[in-house]
Amino acid sequence: MSDWNYSILLPRAEQQLPRTIAERTRRVYDRLASVYPVSTFFFHSKAHACAMRHAGIRDGMRVLELATGSGEMFQRLVKANPSGKTFGLDLSPRMAARTQLRARRAFPKAQAHCGAVDVRSMPFRNSSFDAVVCCYLFELLAHDDIRLTLREIRRVLRPGGKFALVVIGQNATVFNRLYGVCGKLVPAFWGRQIERSVPDLVEEAGLRIVDAHSVRQTGYPSRVLIAKR
Repeated sequence: MSDWNYSILLPRAEQQLPRTIAERTRRVYDRLASVYPVSTFFFHSKAHACAMRHAGIRDGMRVLELATGSGEMFQRLVKANPSGKTFGLDLSPRMAARTQLRARRAFPKAQAHCGAVDVRSMPFRNSSFDAVVCCYLFELLAHDDIRLTLREIRRVLRPGGKFALVVIGQNATVFNRLYGVCGKLVPAFWGRQIERSVPDLVEEAGLRIVDAHSVRQTGYPSRVLIAKR
């Protein structure tokens, strides 16, 4: 049987979920798909590397990434897991398609699959994955949608599996002020900072935080959290 449960992708199921900023975010990131890798290169790659070091990814695993973005992290995951299965999801169809294309070109023999899927209701069976990775997504979701997504992450993660989460840090005062202004101007792209509230939401979902790291790149602060089911 397929790894994807396509019944969850029916329009009826999507209509049952509340519409949030994610609808506008999908459109914004679709337009920026071709230039977004620049942002990853300058601001996110160090946090991605930190998450990789602590996420416990080993070859032969079943790994899922949420919010693949430009695909930089997804390629790291596929490279570390060449004989396993690596799945990626993104709000933006164009982001997901570009990530799929880049991964297929770089690792033509790897089982790497990307799709544009609402992460609040993922098309996978319970306990499907050994590890789940999510970078810079929760900033773009409403509070209740973060809860829904975390419940889904716990559902698809096997007992003992690891969840690596990267969020924008809140430990730089000047950066926080600038980000707050940007978030008000273009909320669908910037979202808002949630580092201080997200640990409680992770624990509330039944995931136990076991490690945490702060990373800064080109003045951009990130926080890497590692949790276990």
